[in-house]
Amino acid sequence: MSPLRISPVAPRLEARPVRHRIGLVALATDHTTEPDFARILSPRGIGVYVNRVPYANPVTPETLRAMEPALTEGARLILPDEALDAVVYGCTSASVVIGEGAVRDAIRRGKPGVHVITPVSATLAGLRAMGARRISVLTPYTRATSEPMARLFEETGFDLARFTCLDMQDDREMARIGPDSIVELAREAMAPGSEALFISCTAVRAAGVIDRIEAATGAPAISSNYAAAWAVLRHLGDPGPGAPGHLMTLPAAGAA
Repeated sequence: MSPLRISPVAPRLEARPVRHRIGLVALATDHTTEPDFARILSPRGIGVYVNRVPYANPVTPETLRAMEPALTEGARLILPDEALDAVVYGCTSASVVIGEGAVRDAIRRGKPGVHVITPVSATLAGLRAMGARRISVLTPYTRATSEPMARLFEETGFDLARFTCLDMQDDREMARIGPDSIVELAREAMAPGSEALFISCTAVRAAGVIDRIEAATGAPAISSNYAAAWAVLRHLGDPGPGAPGHLMTLPAAGAA
């Protein structure tokens, strides 16, 4: 006779396996965002659920813009028919060239009503929380891909003291810039008199060395993934630092 049996004790189901859960729409080529979020958000009890969308190098405004049609399905397939506390789109330069509103609308077609965070929206909020207006920016991109971002900062009221780009075209190579090199590049990119430094690109591993960058430059620093993680924490009402660095000590702009 078979030893298989049905338990007479019914399992007790909880509402969620974890208290908070966010979605991450990542690029197919991304090496960096998931490890950054695992390090910063997962220890705070936040589940990070990922779906990847097609992306093909080189990094140009045209290839970045081509991701837009995939965003809706990318978001929809993250825990289908279940609510998320937020969805993060893991590409800074694409958020600029597609546009914040278009990214938000595309993701909400897949997850109606969800709170959407992009590295750009998070960075702008982080700089405002710092009270920084005169800033330096470092991107790994080419001039053509960097120019729309420079315009965005100027149009949103920031004074660009220095804008440095590394003229790279492959986000997989951007992910291979070593931590020591990131600190060195950040030091060179920081203009005297700047109130903060922003290091763009979710591929660049700057989030893990923000404290070293701040020590090297003598000013607050933000990176794409670092800002997005901070925005997630504040949206969820988590006041904890999550990671080293000045921004993680601050509430969201306008919060008490």
